[in-house]
This record gives sequence, structure tokens and C-alpha cells, in this order.
Amino acid sequence: MVNHNDQLDEVFYALSDPTRRMIMSRLAEGESTVKELASPFDMSLPAVSKHLKVLEKAGLLVRQVDGRMHRMRLQPDGLKTASEWVDHYRHFWDSQLDRLSAFLQVATDRSEKTGGSTEENDE
Repeated sequence: MVNHNDQLDEVFYALSDPTRRMIMSRLAEGESTVKELASPFDMSLPAVSKHLKVLEKAGLLVRQVDGRMHRMRLQPDGLKTASEWVDHYRHFWDSQLDRLSAFLQVATDRSEKTGGSTEENDE
């Protein structure tokens, strides 16, 4: 069984390549065959197939085999692990930025009350 961290690593690895991101963008429009997915790229079908296998392993897409025809489609829950991880840290950074904003507002208010002078400027 793949644990949470391994799945997260697989997703980020899969998304790290621009070709795979372009494939994901294409599949966001609807399912497609491997040959259709390969057509805009200047690479062989086996090379595109390797990219697709990385995306499959990460759980980002699903392959449906019908004879010799392989249809690919996005897996709706594929980004869930990565999304949850990003959300966790988004909350952290939002909180930190809110605290920084409050600090800067207090510093600005103090500066305005003193006419912009500080001890360093008074010397």
C-alpha cells in the first residue's frame, strides 16, 4: 500500500515535467487516446507512453483499454493528496502574513503619531 507521503511525492514528481502538465491540460478537455495525446509532441509514442505511466502511477489519470485502443482520462481524486498538503501550508502562511500585516499596521500607526521620527533620526 502506498502511504500518504509516497503518494504526495509521486504527484509532485508527475507534475514537475512540462510535458506531463500539458497532457493533463489536454485531458481536462475530455478523454483522449494515447495517439491523440502524442500528436502535438515531437516525440515517439513510447516516450509519451512513459509520461502517461508516470501520471497513472501518481493517480492523476486512468487508462481504459478496449482492444488495442487505450483511452486516457483524468482521475478526479488524483490531486486530492497534493491539494490537502498545499491547503495545510496555505493556512499557515496566511496566518503568518496576517500577523505581519498587523505588526506593520501598528508600526505605521506609531510612525504617523510621532511624525515619522525614530530614535535613530533624532540623534
